[in-house]
Amino acid sequence: MSAGRTMKRRLRGTIAPIVFLSLVGYFGWNAAQGDHGLKAEALRRDLLGKARDELTKAEGDRDAWERRVAGLRNNHLDPDTLDERSREMLNLADPGDIVVLYPPKERLY
Repeated sequence: MSAGRTMKRRLRGTIAPIVFLSLVGYFGWNAAQGDHGLKAEALRRDLLGKARDELTKAEGDRDAWERRVAGLRNNHLDPDTLDERSREMLNLADPGDIVVLYPPKERLY
């Protein structure tokens, strides 16, 4: 009987550390691998960096288009932009221009 009591005491003595280590292991794994863990944070930072790069590119495109459109406004008419648009709309070219023809399915814009 003393062997049985010894086993029970040892079992009771190991239950608390096992439960504690299991909880620490569970929370430690989730801190590294979980939905809000370290890997997810790195992925979110990477996606944020890519989104910022795309935003910078989109803002640059927007600024370029705003400059082109500003040349066609009534209060300030840029002769070069007007000439470019009129030639494009009328499908004409100046004798001094170099014309590069594209196939119909390969449009520039």
